[in-house]
Amino acid sequence: MQQSNKIQNPSTQTTKTAQMNDRDFLNDCLATEKYLTTSYSMALHEMSHQALYQDVSKIFNETEDCQRQMFNLMFKKGWYGLDAEQAQTLQQTYQQFSQYETEQFPNQGTIQ
Repeated sequence: MQQSNKIQNPSTQTTKTAQMNDRDFLNDCLATEKYLTTSYSMALHEMSHQALYQDVSKIFNETEDCQRQMFNLMFKKGWYGLDAEQAQTLQQTYQQFSQYETEQFPNQGTIQ
């Protein structure tokens, strides 16, 4: 049986009612910011007008920063947790991608 290692701060208590509380509002805002950054990213990949690209890129970066600040606040309050990965799994993944690097990029380290 695999042991779960949760990385999370103690949860700040909120009232549990049918109405949205601070945690609910912040969680909804974070989900919206994630959706927006994904949408802006897709738009940027397909944008051909340089001035528009620069404007949307700036908005994307501001939205990404806002998303990060919300994540940090939720994590600090204990409303957002992460599962720690096992060291063995991390090592296997590292080896897998290291192998990809040598197989798929034979000229690694040389930029032309």
